[in-house]
Amino acid sequence: MEFSSNDLARLLALAETALPVGRLLPAADATTVQRLCALLASFSPEVRDGYRRLLLALDAEAWVSAGRPFLKLSPQQRLVVLERLDGRELTRLLVRGLLTPLKLAYFDDPRVYEQLGCRYHLERPAALERARWRSQLVDASTLGAGDDLECDVVIVGTGAGGAPLAHALAERGHAVLLLEEGAHHTRLDFNGRPVEMMQRMYRNSGATVALGNTAIPIPVGRGVGGTTLINSGTCFRVPEKVLQSWRQEGLTGFGSNTLAPHYAAAEAMLQVGPSSAAALGRPAELIAEACDKLGYSHHPLQRNAPGCDGQGLCCFGCPTDAKQSTNVSYVPAALAAGAMCVTGFRVDEVLTQNHRAIGVIGEAAGRRIRVSARVVVLACGTLMTPTLLLKNGLANRSGELGRNLSIHPASAALGLFGERIDPSRTVPQGYAIDHFTNEGLYFEGGTVPPDLTAGSISGFGPAYMELMEQFDRTFNFGFMVKDCSRGSVGLAPDGGPRIRYWLNRADLAQVRRGFAILSRVFFAAGAREVHLPVWGFPRLQSLADVDRLERADIAARHVDLSAYHPLGTARMGVDPFKSVVDADHEAHDVHNLYICDGSAVPSSLGVNPMMTIIAMSLRASEGVHRRLERLSARASRRGAA
Repeated sequence: MEFSSNDLARLLALAETALPVGRLLPAADATTVQRLCALLASFSPEVRDGYRRLLLALDAEAWVSAGRPFLKLSPQQRLVVLERLDGRELTRLLVRGLLTPLKLAYFDDPRVYEQLGCRYHLERPAALERARWRSQLVDASTLGAGDDLECDVVIVGTGAGGAPLAHALAERGHAVLLLEEGAHHTRLDFNGRPVEMMQRMYRNSGATVALGNTAIPIPVGRGVGGTTLINSGTCFRVPEKVLQSWRQEGLTGFGSNTLAPHYAAAEAMLQVGPSSAAALGRPAELIAEACDKLGYSHHPLQRNAPGCDGQGLCCFGCPTDAKQSTNVSYVPAALAAGAMCVTGFRVDEVLTQNHRAIGVIGEAAGRRIRVSARVVVLACGTLMTPTLLLKNGLANRSGELGRNLSIHPASAALGLFGERIDPSRTVPQGYAIDHFTNEGLYFEGGTVPPDLTAGSISGFGPAYMELMEQFDRTFNFGFMVKDCSRGSVGLAPDGGPRIRYWLNRADLAQVRRGFAILSRVFFAAGAREVHLPVWGFPRLQSLADVDRLERADIAARHVDLSAYHPLGTARMGVDPFKSVVDADHEAHDVHNLYICDGSAVPSSLGVNPMMTIIAMSLRASEGVHRRLERLSARASRRGAA
C-alpha cells in the first residue's frame, strides 16, 4: 500500500509537531517522512495499512477536539491534539504506534547522530579471513529442483539449540546437515545501523508480538546463529532451585552435577567471562555505587565476548566478532568437523513413516527440496518449532504443543544525570543487580543506541527533544520477571505464529516493583530524573514520585513491556499426556524426532536461557548419538542378511 499525497502531508505535519527544532537538533522534515515510508515498507501490508488507520484516527480526534483536520491546525493546536490522545488510557497506544516508527526514522540519521556526539558510520573490513569451513556453507538458491539431500541427521535451526548439537554429532563422525531459513551474516554486513540490521537479521524486522491484555514484542533472530546473533551475550547457568522443581516433576536426569560438564564445555567454547571495566563504562560504575549505598548485591555479568571493546552493538551484529554467538563459534566448528549448512532453506514439512521421522521438505528459492535423514532435529526456537509442528499435525497427542509459553516480561528505565555518561560506547548489557533474584526479579543493563533509545521513550514536542539532546548524560537499565503467567503459540491465518500472552496480577505487581527498585537505584546513583514507560508516570523527579508509583493501581496496558526469552512451548516431561518431548528431547509421539531449543525447556528460568539451551543440547547429543549408532547397526544387520 502506497501513502497518498494527503497521507504524506499528514505525516509531515505530525513529524514537525512531534519532533520540533531543538537547541541542537533540527526539526523533522520531508526527509524524515521519506525514511519513515522506507521503514514501513519493510513490514507487511497489514502493518502499513494499520499505520494509515492510526493516521485517520489522529484526524478524527482533530475534528472532534478542534473542528478541523489535523493538517489544517496550527502547530500548537496539533500538539494539544497529541497531548489529549496521550493523556487518555485507551488512546495512548495510538500515539505510541504513530510516533515510535517516526522517531526511529528521525534519529537514524547521520546529522542527528553527529549532533548527539555519537558515531554513525562503522568501519568494516574489506574482506574476511580465509577459512576452509566456509566451503561447507551452501546458499539454497544454488540448489536445483530435485536436488534432494541425504544425511544421518538434519537439524533445522542454527542457534543455541541446533549449532552445539551439530558440532557434537559431527565430531562423532555423523553426517550432519544444518538448515537455516535466514542468511549467513558476517562483519562485512554489520554496518552498525540498528534499524537496518533489525530488518536484515530479526524475524519480521523485530515486529514479532505477543498479544493479550497488552502487546509485548518478542524479538527473535533470523539467520545463521539464530537469536544468539542478536542477543547481548549474557551467560548464566540455570539456578539450582529451578532444577529442583524439574526433578520434582520426574526429570531426574537434570541435576547441577549432571549439567555441569555441559555448561563447562560451553563456557570454554564461548570463552565466557566478565567484560573489562573500560568496556562496562560509567553506567556500571554508577549502578555499583548506588547498590553499595542501598545494600544491594551486584556484579558484572558473565558474557561470551572475550576482547569486547564496548561498541554497544551486540544486538545488531558484533562488529569485531568478539561476541561468540553460534555463527562464529559452534557453526564454524561443526562445519570444520564435516557438517554442512544450507542457508535460505525454509522447512515447512516434517516427513514421517510409521510414526517415525524420516526427513523434511522445504522451500528454497522457489524450489521444493527434500532431505532424507535417519534423525530429524527441530531447533527453530520456542515460537517457530510449535508453529511448524502444528502445521504438520505432529507431536501433539498431549494437547500441550504451543502451550506453557513463558517469556520473562521485561522493561527498562532511563536515568538523566548531570555528568557525561557516553552510553553508546559501553557494553549494552554488562552489569547486574542480583539482590532480588530469589524473589523473581533480575536487573540487567539495557543500553541501546540513540535511535532505539528515542523510540523507547514516551513523549514528543519540545520537552522530548530537550531530553534527547542530553543523550550523552543518560543510560538505560532494565529488569525482567521470572513469570508465572503463561501464554501460547498457535497458527495464524498466514501460517506464522499467533502468540497469545496474558500478564497476570502477580507478575504485573512484580513489574511495578521492578520499576520502583530501579528508580531508587537511579536516584541513589545521582540521577536528576528517571523516565519510565509507564502511563501516568513518564518522569519521576524524586523519591516521593517513586512512593506514588508503588501505591498506584497499574494495569498491564499501562506499561510498555518487551520479552527476549520465550520458553516452554514443546516442554519436556516424563508424562506423554502432559508434555511434548521426553527427557532425551525425543517427541513422545514421533520416534527419531527431537526438539532441541528453548521450546523444550520445562519452565521459566529467571535468568537468560542461552547457556541452558546449549547445555541441554549438548546433553541431548549423547542420546541422539546413541540412536544413530543403533540405527546404523540395524541397517548393517539388514544389509548383511
